[in-house]
Parts: sequence; structure tokens; C-alpha cells
Amino acid sequence: MRDKYYELTLTLKDNFVEFLADFIANIAGDGVEIGKGKIIVRSENSVNYIKDAVESLINSLGKPIKVNYKIEKKSNEDWILKYQNSIEPIEVGEFYIYPSWHEKKEGKINIKIDPALAFGSGHHATTFSCLEAISKYVKSGDRVLDVGCGSGILGLASKKLGAKVELCDTDPISIDSCAKNFELNGVEYEELWEGSANMAKGEYNAIIANIIADVLKMIDRDLKRVLKRDGILILSGILDNKEQDVAKVYSDLELIDRIVKDEWVTLIYKKV
Repeated sequence: MRDKYYELTLTLKDNFVEFLADFIANIAGDGVEIGKGKIIVRSENSVNYIKDAVESLINSLGKPIKVNYKIEKKSNEDWILKYQNSIEPIEVGEFYIYPSWHEKKEGKINIKIDPALAFGSGHHATTFSCLEAISKYVKSGDRVLDVGCGSGILGLASKKLGAKVELCDTDPISIDSCAKNFELNGVEYEELWEGSANMAKGEYNAIIANIIADVLKMIDRDLKRVLKRDGILILSGILDNKEQDVAKVYSDLELIDRIVKDEWVTLIYKKV
């Protein structure tokens, strides 16, 4: 371990914290800590490229997220412990999501998540809304596909409800994180691959895609192709100003539900 490390602090509106932290964790491969209105990235290597990547992402979203950046060089310390202390359990309906350094909760469907790199601990509005939708629409025995699985939390929630779960993500760090979280929970997925829905085979009763609006628009044909008739499609990661753009692309499906939390929209469709 080196004597010094670099610390990048991003200060921003709290609603966007986990969204950006997820993106950062997937490119950084280092310790990422989240707090109220704050993201801290620590690395023994330069963190300037992370700042540049975040600025590029924000510019592509169409709705600027105001972020203040601060880069400091500091003496090394046990910041992994500090990171762990920043992650708290959360309840969503029947689900109780908690890191391994906390205890499970009786009477709940417990999901143990260690969001060390690829985030998705349930705190962000999109993850929260997806969990609500899964509680309502995913049934035991369903064949479910989680596209852009990240930490695997949505696939795990579906599995805990008795579904047969397949997952994919274009980022290898997310694939590794997802596999570890399934093992952590003592359950098995049916398939897990690096890539997207274009590699899926057969048809699914439910598909969950918690990504961003622009990607949802790009992969619409792949999602529709593998969704069964009367199947449920849960789309999330949609900023409210991008909702109509996504809705146009999926207008051939029946919109059966819509969940709004903060600036984020989750759309639930049925294939008729």
C-alpha cells in the first residue's frame, strides 16, 4: 500500500448520487463511498479521468446535473471501513436489502448486497421503483431477464420470489459483482453473461431493464423480441424529461403502470 492516495469528492443533488456512483464504480475499479449529496472516490492512481468521464455522461443526458468537484492528495488510511459505515440497509415493500456487515430482518425477504464496486443497494429511486414493480408483477415460476444487472439486486429480488433468473451486463465488473452477490445469498441464477439482450435466447415472462433512457431506446427491438405475449417489461433509469422519448419507442406495447420517484420514472409495459 502506498503512503498517499487521491480523493475525488463530488457534491451534487442527493437524488442523483447513486446513479452517478453506479457509473463511477463501473469505470473506476476503486473504493467508492456515497453519502447525502456526496460521492467520494479514492484511488492510489490519478482520478482526473473519472471527473472527465462524469462530465461527459452529464452532457449526454440532456438534463444537466450540477456537480462540484474537489481532488485532494491524502495520507493513506482505512477508508474501506469508512465506506462500509456509509452503507445502510433499506426496506422496499417485502424486501429488506442489507450489506453483509448488518443483520438480516425477520419477517422480510432478505437480500444481502455488498455494493463494493457495482452499485445497486436499493437506495436510488430507480432501483427502489424497480423493486416495487417486481413485488407487484413477478411471480413464482416466471422466467425473468435482468438487463444491465449491476449488483444483481433486481435479479436477486426476482429469484427470492421464486422466478428463474437470467442476467446480463456489458460491464465485466458488474458481472463479477452480480455473481458474488448471488453466491452471498446462497442462490443460483440460470444464466449470467457479459453483453446485452441481443444475446438472449427464447422468451421471458418478465424483463427488467434499469439503465438510462438513451440505451433503452437503442435496445427496444431486442427486449420486445424476447418478451412473451402478455409478458411484463419494466423499464427504469428514465429522467422525467426523457420519458416521452422512451414512450414513443415502446408505444406498440400496452403501458399498464408508471412509478415516479424524484426526477426518475419507471414504466411498466405488457406485450399484447
